[in-house]
Amino acid sequence: MRVYLPSTLAALAPVLAVGQIGPAPVRGFAVTPALREWYASGDLEELEYVAMTQAARASLRLLHADPAAPRRRVVLVAELSDDLVMVRNGLDKPGQVEVTVPVLLADVVSGHVDDPVAADDIEAAAAALPAADAGDSDARFVVDGAEGHELLWYATQELAYLLA
Repeated sequence: MRVYLPSTLAALAPVLAVGQIGPAPVRGFAVTPALREWYASGDLEELEYVAMTQAARASLRLLHADPAAPRRRVVLVAELSDDLVMVRNGLDKPGQVEVTVPVLLADVVSGHVDDPVAADDIEAAAAALPAADAGDSDARFVVDGAEGHELLWYATQELAYLLA
């Protein structure tokens, strides 16, 4: 199963040093039966994009919680055995899952990270999250605007260069 794991550049450094994401359970997003039902018209590629978008939104929440982290969303993509992944769907997150063990860096197949030019929009979106969660439509517009920035693809061996 392909699992999309939200992260930040600040959290990526220890992952690269230790060689795993954890401790377990590790929260992520994947194409689950509930996500297929929620987005019935989508093919697998579209469903995976939705799961990655959910992980990018979760990364934005991590950035809100860590004001010192560089303002770039990070999503790590891991290929895992189905038996290591538990579906934790909620009405608002139909693709949410938990990985029951630490995710080995060897299982990460790619990383997706904002371009540095998106930093101002990502900063504004992270700051607007509480108001957006409270129902402020202007704040929701700012948060949704962050999703207008496509995440760039990185091979796993390139992730260390993002920290330089």
